[in-house]
Amino acid sequence: MTSSKTAKILIVDDDPGHLASVKMIVRSWGYTVEIAEDGDVAVDMVKSGPVDLILMDVRMTNMSGIEALQEIKAYNPAIPVIIMTAYSSVGSAVDALKSGAYDYLIKPLDFEVLKLTIERASEHAGLKEEIRALKTHLREDYDMANIIGRSPSMTKLLEMMSMIAPSEATVLITGESGTGKELIARSLHFNSPRREKPLVVVNCAAITETLLESELFGHEKGAFTGADKRREGRFKQADSGTVFLDEIGEMSPTMQAKLLRVLQEREIQRVGGEETMQVDVRVIAATNRDLVAEVARGRFREDLFYRLNVMPLNVPPLRERQEDIPLLAQHFMEKFAEKNRRAVKGFVPLAMDMLVNYEWPGNVRELENAVERAVILLTGEYITEQQLPLNITETYPGPTQAQSPEVKVTDGSRPLEEIEKEAILETLKASGGNKAEAARRLGITRKTLHNKLKHYDLF
Repeated sequence: MTSSKTAKILIVDDDPGHLASVKMIVRSWGYTVEIAEDGDVAVDMVKSGPVDLILMDVRMTNMSGIEALQEIKAYNPAIPVIIMTAYSSVGSAVDALKSGAYDYLIKPLDFEVLKLTIERASEHAGLKEEIRALKTHLREDYDMANIIGRSPSMTKLLEMMSMIAPSEATVLITGESGTGKELIARSLHFNSPRREKPLVVVNCAAITETLLESELFGHEKGAFTGADKRREGRFKQADSGTVFLDEIGEMSPTMQAKLLRVLQEREIQRVGGEETMQVDVRVIAATNRDLVAEVARGRFREDLFYRLNVMPLNVPPLRERQEDIPLLAQHFMEKFAEKNRRAVKGFVPLAMDMLVNYEWPGNVRELENAVERAVILLTGEYITEQQLPLNITETYPGPTQAQSPEVKVTDGSRPLEEIEKEAILETLKASGGNKAEAARRLGITRKTLHNKLKHYDLF
């Protein structure tokens, strides 16, 4: 919401004397003030231009404050409306609050109370706006179009996600650590009909068995030592939204049985309580374990597995989608360059070839960390192998004769074309003139290499 010094407040009252005095007081607090002498005029003013907050009388000649409130809320529910009246009845207060009024004040107004109420309403409206902006930002961040990957395995995954997201089906996401399972879960939620409701994340591996039940289902006061008040669990917090149970393969058999009951009955019971409560949640679970093997070993309940595995999604490891590595590396480079206020233009061919040929046991998370490190250590404009972690450079399968000329670029003084031309020549030499092998080591296609050779007159 607009700051208090520029916020526009509309005062609506058919009593000219009261209208004038409230206008004078509110304006003295630094607000911009407009007035309307009846409810219908106020409705027209709201529809014709922006208003940040409304003070409105209840009893007016042409349109009552309650009727005007209802029309204004139908047009723009974000505007806080404070009702004023000389008739302090519980009935009119309830009607006003039911219709969406922020608060209800009695005439003659206590101006200190009025000032505090306006400030609270302004903060409340501002917070709502921040939340709305954050939700919009989150939807954009987790738009499936923004998930980086054009390899066949990622294309297939994204196609499955686009079909699954609008449904209410339980989803089981499998994949190695660091592949981005939580990103997939968040994308499913923010592309589902539940997007405006909470997404509650629980890492089952990070919470002890004794606390996990309370974390998921809540507890009553006195249920155990330290339970000094009633607490709502994550399932209740996620009501009408989504619960993401990460690392569900780490859950104990006892908790597996309790979770199975929740999935079957769609109801929970607080620890130490007797009351059962219905919950409407969509469950998305993830694990880096092979749950089929865990079921065979008796470590995971077969009936729970089938409850979770309604719509399975497998996130491929990074080593199986090498063509996505340059895209991801470029994305992370831009992200960390902006974060660290660095002018980074790209990767030299040898550095990119090293990234493409590395096995990535830590998957996308490891790649992200490696690129962040490179950006921080960089003294020039282009990332070379000098900024990459040793575990990447030392396991590189190809020759590294091209390193020497690339060391010279760390001062950022040489043009990119000179660097690229030299790297191509060195790689061709190391490959014995084999262009297909040189293209592989450079991380580019043979056609691209052909075009670059032609561009640099290297035929």
